[in-house]
Amino acid sequence: MDIHNIEDVPAFTTKDGSEIRELLAYRNSNIVKQSLAEARLLPGHSTAGHRHLETEEIYYILEGAGKMEIEGEFRDVGVGDAIGIPAGARHQITNTSDVVLKFICCCAPAYEHDDTVMNE
Repeated sequence: MDIHNIEDVPAFTTKDGSEIRELLAYRNSNIVKQSLAEARLLPGHSTAGHRHLETEEIYYILEGAGKMEIEGEFRDVGVGDAIGIPAGARHQITNTSDVVLKFICCCAPAYEHDDTVMNE
């Protein structure tokens, strides 16, 4: 049985600059086709614009507020919002609140640095 508490999972910085705690993925569990992580972004900070060649993502906002961009379309997002990001879609999120923006990232297949292409 794989159970990981957020307090026990080490953080790392993804290629787009967000701080991630990967809760479940093939690297630390028996889950092989997807990954689940919590991302944190400081007030006023943004992820670097990027896309994933194969991975589709879902962001679910836990705390804070932000501005989400997908393929040039911008939307304000906040607690309780779920955001679908298709594979290949250019995207970026900016923390517009005065608290740490925390959101869940579900990736299928699992997140990989090599699948991340930065915007030019």
